[in-house]
Amino acid sequence: MSLTSKIKSALVPSSLEAQIRKISKPIGSLGYDPWGYNNETIKYGFSFTRLLYEKYFRVEAHGVEKVPAEGPVLLIANHSGQLPLDGLLIGYALASRNDKPRIPRAMIERFFPTVPYLGNLLNEFGAVLGDPVNCAKMLANNEAVIVFPEGVRGSGKLYRDRYQLKRFGNGFMHLAMKYRATIVPVGVVGCEETIPAIANVKPLAKLLGVPYVPVAVPAVLPAKVHLNFGDPMIFDESEIPEEQVTERVEQVKAAISELIDKGLSERKGLF
Repeated sequence: MSLTSKIKSALVPSSLEAQIRKISKPIGSLGYDPWGYNNETIKYGFSFTRLLYEKYFRVEAHGVEKVPAEGPVLLIANHSGQLPLDGLLIGYALASRNDKPRIPRAMIERFFPTVPYLGNLLNEFGAVLGDPVNCAKMLANNEAVIVFPEGVRGSGKLYRDRYQLKRFGNGFMHLAMKYRATIVPVGVVGCEETIPAIANVKPLAKLLGVPYVPVAVPAVLPAKVHLNFGDPMIFDESEIPEEQVTERVEQVKAAISELIDKGLSERKGLF
């Protein structure tokens, strides 16, 4: 066995290979799909994420079996923690389930692809630029897509505002209606404590061209994470006034709020 094969065997055990083979996505002759996903790269990402999921954040996930095994799905969750750890953990929970696993696509903030190497790496792991056009194409391709309607309003929130949902945009609901996508609400508890921020240096953020520059603990803390997946929600595609679309968004937001409360009641401590 070559040195490369030995390293791969150590990093990607046979059980992980078998799990990935269950859910490998169709790729082109160069090894990538149209959005940059790569079946080989995901194996190493999966292996690394498993350590974070099981050992560092000790995630407890409930209800992941509620996510449909096929067809277009929008996983709508609260956003927090300065880094997109919540999306990573939600994705792993779905990809690692025993029965009919799926690798969801995550919509990422526009500034991540501007970071050298990071953008391409996130694409290879299945992430896609958080653009309505990209999301629409994903749903048309029957993908499961992770969306955070709070956007940077959620990821950049301060610790004093933890678990307070910010405004949701209506875009995801319009897409769900148009593509008849099932919405699965997800409540994430624990990521707020991974990188608690006490302030946002707005002048510096503006100068650097990024959404926020947090004054935060210079480390990712090993907070215990709870993920609660709610009951699937399906909305018809009938033409309705925007006010009614907003009402539907509020229904999803209320479901996520209940799931957050459930997660907060389940945990026995921050770590």
